Amino acid sequence: MLKNINIHILFTSIVLIFIIALFEYTSLDIYVQNQFFQFDTNSWILNRDEPIFKFIFYDGVKRVLIIFAVIVLISLLFFKKNELIRRYKHGLLIILLSSIFVPLLVGALKAVSNTPCPKNIEYFGGNYPDIKVFDSYPKEFIQKDKIKCWPAGHASGGFALMALFFLFKKRKNQILGLTFALTIGWSMGIYKMLIGDHFLSHTIITMLLAWLIILIITKIVQRNKIEKPTKI
Repeated sequence: MLKNINIHILFTSIVLIFIIALFEYTSLDIYVQNQFFQFDTNSWILNRDEPIFKFIFYDGVKRVLIIFAVIVLISLLFFKKNELIRRYKHGLLIILLSSIFVPLLVGALKAVSNTPCPKNIEYFGGNYPDIKVFDSYPKEFIQKDKIKCWPAGHASGGFALMALFFLFKKRKNQILGLTFALTIGWSMGIYKMLIGDHFLSHTIITMLLAWLIILIITKIVQRNKIEKPTKI
């Protein structure tokens, strides 16, 4: 993987551009989101105030991800002489940097994209036109404040865990780490889709952005380093 990291960065970038264009010029987002909206009651199939799902897929998972990042940071700062930490310090550093920069950069895009969520657009009972990321608002539409819904910020923390792939050396463990991260990220993303906070494209784009950022971080961390083979 790392031997061809430039190829993977290029390939991920191409796929990202393709996905953005696909959803920009089609109605796939609306078609998928239709499955989660009850037009007879003008409501989403999952209530955003439902406490159990909100705790598991929003508040709870965010806290766990923060605690995990803090544990990695503490390990690198205060236990760096530990043999296990020394052996995996580069992988842990990639995880820590990814947990910081993936949400940070996705959040920065959200701040400037000015794109509405499903719940905001008129089609689903809101008061915004169906504007995609590269569209302009109609001249007659008066917008008081910027809206921040593209890409999916909440799921970015889960997708940042895809950096676990670079912690391991055995292919099986790499796949398990990647699968775990994708499960967390998509659980968070689908929850937000079910309550009308994000379209499918928002989550896919966040996933691809996260992987691209992780690849770039990995390239920087590994640039002048020759790792000793470690098997776990």
